[in-house]
Amino acid sequence: MCSSKHMQMHHNHQRSSTAASAMGDWREEAINRGSLKHVDLNTGSNGWAAPPGDHFSVRGPNYPTKKGKTPAGEWLLDPAGVDWIRSNGRLDNLLARRDNRVMNALRASKKSSETFIVAVNLQIPGREHHSVVFYFSSKEGEPISSNPLLNNFVNGSDEYRDSRFKIVNKIVKGPRILKTAVGRYSACLLGKAVSCCYHRGADYLEIDVDIGSSTVASAILRLALGCVKAVTVDLGFLVEGQTEEELPEKLFGAVRICQMEMSSAMFVDVAAPTATSNKVFPVDSDEH
Repeated sequence: MCSSKHMQMHHNHQRSSTAASAMGDWREEAINRGSLKHVDLNTGSNGWAAPPGDHFSVRGPNYPTKKGKTPAGEWLLDPAGVDWIRSNGRLDNLLARRDNRVMNALRASKKSSETFIVAVNLQIPGREHHSVVFYFSSKEGEPISSNPLLNNFVNGSDEYRDSRFKIVNKIVKGPRILKTAVGRYSACLLGKAVSCCYHRGADYLEIDVDIGSSTVASAILRLALGCVKAVTVDLGFLVEGQTEEELPEKLFGAVRICQMEMSSAMFVDVAAPTATSNKVFPVDSDEH
C-alpha cells in the first residue's frame, strides 16, 4: 500500500513538473538559444549568469533622510536570455525585428498575452558595431502593473524614463585599474549619462543605450574591452526610487557577464529580414 501511494505521489510530481516545464518552455528556449551561453554563476566563462539581487546595494526605505542602502532582494522580472551580437551598423529596436528569437519564442507560446518583456540593448560603437542585449520577462501572475514604479517607467514619457533609468554595477573579477574606474560610477542614471532610446511595443519595452554618446562611458568601455576575457562584471538595472513611497529600490533585472570573448559575437545584418525570411537569430547555442 505504501509502495502504491509512493508511486502515485511520484506520478503526481512528474505531472506537476511537466506542467511547470511546459509553462516555462518559451523562456527556457530563449535562454538556451542565446548567442551568449548561460553558464554557472561562480565557475562559468564566456557566458552569462543571473546573480542574486542581494549582491547589489540600492536605496533603502530611509534613503531620503539617512542615505541608507540595503541589499536589493529578489528581481522584479525573470532573466530571459542574453545576446552578444555584431553588425554592419547600429542595431535599434531589435524586438521589433521579425527575426528576434525571444519575441518569436514568446509569441509562439500560450503565454504571449500575459507576458511582458523589458530588454536593455547596450550599443558599442567601433569599426564593427556590437550589442549586448539583456532580456527580462514578467513573472507569472505578476503583471508589470503590480509594481507602480516599474509600470510608470514602462508607460511613461521618455523624459521620465531618462530621469529614472539606473544601473548599478560591480567588477567581480578584473584588473585593479578597471575596478577603480568603474567604482566611481557604481550607481549611475544611464538616462542622464548617455543617450537612450526607448521603443514601446504592445508586449515589450526596449531600451537602446548608446555607449558612444558619452566620452567617459566610451573610455571605460575601451578599458574593459581591452581585457574583456579577464573581466567578470555584475550589472543590475532598476528604476530609481526618489520618494519614500517608491523605496526601497528593486532591481527589475540583473546579469553577470563572465569573461566574455569578442570573437563569440553572432553576426546580425542591420537590414531587417523580409517577410518571407524564416531566419531567426542567433543559431542554436550548441554551434558556439
